[in-house]
Amino acid sequence: MTRSILPLVLVAGLTVPAFSQTAAAVEGPPMLLHGNYCGPGNNAPAAPVDALDAACARHDACTPDGALAPKACNLRLQVDAERVADDPRQPTDLRMLAGLVASGAAMMPSAPSAGPRVRAVAPAAAPAAVDVPTQPETDTGPETDLPPE
Repeated sequence: MTRSILPLVLVAGLTVPAFSQTAAAVEGPPMLLHGNYCGPGNNAPAAPVDALDAACARHDACTPDGALAPKACNLRLQVDAERVADDPRQPTDLRMLAGLVASGAAMMPSAPSAGPRVRAVAPAAAPAAVDVPTQPETDTGPETDLPPE
């Protein structure tokens, strides 16, 4: 039972700091979870220690200083971390941590997109009714549903 609860506790512990962070930069030493880039802050310009750390470094690089990462950056971290978690060549402990990072990235808040905004437009007025002439009916054969004359 302890093994099934441990991942949930780790995920909660990893995501709470991300949600409680304000847009201000992290003060003090970085609170890294892995390598030089995974976690709040980083040890730049140090090199990443492995594939997961490289994914975290890319995430840090596309995150503006003191601001939330764009949704695309969080999605890329999630995908990259999932790849590490699914790679059988990676050590088991790294794969487990990569799974936690992927889960955390899926729950990270993101900055509003800076794409073009679409302005709401009032619906156009309905077109005026138009009289459409009908065509005369053509005789297609004996009529059976009419009463006899």
